[in-house]
Amino acid sequence: MIEQYEERLKEFMRDNRIEGEHLVFQQSCHSVTEAALAAGIDPDDVVKSICMLDSANRLIVGIVRGSDRVSSSRIAKALGIERPRTAEPEEILERTGYPCGGLPAFGYAGRFLIDPTVMGKSEVFAGGGSDSSLVRISPSELQKANQGGLLRIRK
Repeated sequence: MIEQYEERLKEFMRDNRIEGEHLVFQQSCHSVTEAALAAGIDPDDVVKSICMLDSANRLIVGIVRGSDRVSSSRIAKALGIERPRTAEPEEILERTGYPCGGLPAFGYAGRFLIDPTVMGKSEVFAGGGSDSSLVRISPSELQKANQGGLLRIRK
């Protein structure tokens, strides 16, 4: 089952000419700490994709550095909407086609918002489709892949 998620992401990257490296590990990458340990990187080189749903049940994905948290009130204010709620794991799988803990930062429909601090990195590590894989990618390529808007969304 895990392989199907990783393959779907690699196929999306190939089909859309997304430059990045898909990495598979023998250990868990479910949390920022685990991902950083597996890849031998600083936790702030890991980016988190936080899924939220607005009042119309539309998917909003906030992308922040590993040590940062997403501010749903900042998102609400900037988008002129009610405060979005955090999606449940089942909703994440249903909306994105990927499980929580391996969620990529691109490759599915949603409104992507990237915190500007992510763009200051030369490369970042995002979910690779499973809880034991990551994608190494430049922030500009990540933004190209998800058509994300830049907005201060961190707390």
